[in-house]
Amino acid sequence: MNKKTILLVDDDRDLVESNRQLLESEGYMVYTAFDGKSGIEKAKEVKPDLMLLDVMMAHSTEGFDISREIPKIPELKRTPVVMLTGIRQKMHLPFGFQPDGTWLPVKAVLEKPVLPEKLMEVIRQYAG
Repeated sequence: MNKKTILLVDDDRDLVESNRQLLESEGYMVYTAFDGKSGIEKAKEVKPDLMLLDVMMAHSTEGFDISREIPKIPELKRTPVVMLTGIRQKMHLPFGFQPDGTWLPVKAVLEKPVLPEKLMEVIRQYAG
């Protein structure tokens, strides 16, 4: 059986490392990138079963921009994306974000910090 692949795109290297360890312990093959541009390049290379994407990286909306870019790339357009973000808390927003076909074409939005059990539940739902 082929291992499912997950691409973690986040500039928080400690979070990436802890999530990588969690996912590998659950049997996933994990790739990482630390900004949106390298995340897209890595995604084209490895064609992950799921991408976990942060919002605030090189700039405060980079993840939103990347999430709208992925469906336009033929080899990635079917890649499920799950946002993992702390933007609401960091920017003191009185609202959260919901997946939207145009503005936020992702499968789910998870607020940091997310419990490992919740993260794994969403990953299994969309990556298998």
